[in-house]
Amino acid sequence: MAGRVRDELSALAAIFCGPGECEVLSRSDGTVFRILMKAEGLMDADIPLELVFHLTVNYPSCLPGISVNSEHLTRAQSVAVKEKLLQQAENLLSEPMVHELVLWVQQNLKHILNQPETGSGGGKCPSAASTTVDDGLWITLLHLDHMRAKTKYVKTVQKWASDLRLTGRLMFMGKIILILLQGDRNSIKEYLILQKTSKVDVDSSGKKCKEKMISVLFETKVQTEHKRFLAFEVKEYSSLDELQKEFETAGLKKLFSEFVLGLVK
Repeated sequence: MAGRVRDELSALAAIFCGPGECEVLSRSDGTVFRILMKAEGLMDADIPLELVFHLTVNYPSCLPGISVNSEHLTRAQSVAVKEKLLQQAENLLSEPMVHELVLWVQQNLKHILNQPETGSGGGKCPSAASTTVDDGLWITLLHLDHMRAKTKYVKTVQKWASDLRLTGRLMFMGKIILILLQGDRNSIKEYLILQKTSKVDVDSSGKKCKEKMISVLFETKVQTEHKRFLAFEVKEYSSLDELQKEFETAGLKKLFSEFVLGLVK
């Protein structure tokens, strides 16, 4: 896989060769890279798009994670474009597909935005679960090393969870910071892309920076014993026992013992 991804990235870099048009953002968990492009939208106007692709170690045998961002699109429209790209990607499995997807969105963006549920941005966004092979609810536990700009960071996490229809908890206990996400697996993947590629915090000098010290502790499909969270909440815990009770109530006692206890030792 690694050789095919390198070849694909080299080809993309040759095609999108303008300043910042093709940029690798991370190689820590597969390959995450960004393509800046334009596509014809409504009223025949070119719309700048930022497409972020996350190629896992199993790519191209599995779908890439995709994030779509543009100041000229509503969140509903961006989600709709992403869903259509994932649908198209399903037809391209087993072969390098990113360039094909970029060409496809350049040719079809106007048609996507013309659809009733996306044109005004007020309709219901289609569920990612309906367009991917990863059906059902998933749960993921993340560990953050620190938050310097806590207020801004928390608001950003809440917004991402809301936009992606994820529920769960942002949990603080002493110096421990955990994010428990529950929802569609591709929405969780998109959250991770945002978390790793956005300037969400500040460094020691106060300069905006990307999150480099996040780790995925656990990921699995939601089981019958797991609680279904109804919302995403930010919670502070005064003791380890209080934090443990939160996990136990959610049916995650084993998860707490295996992954959280070790963080306090």
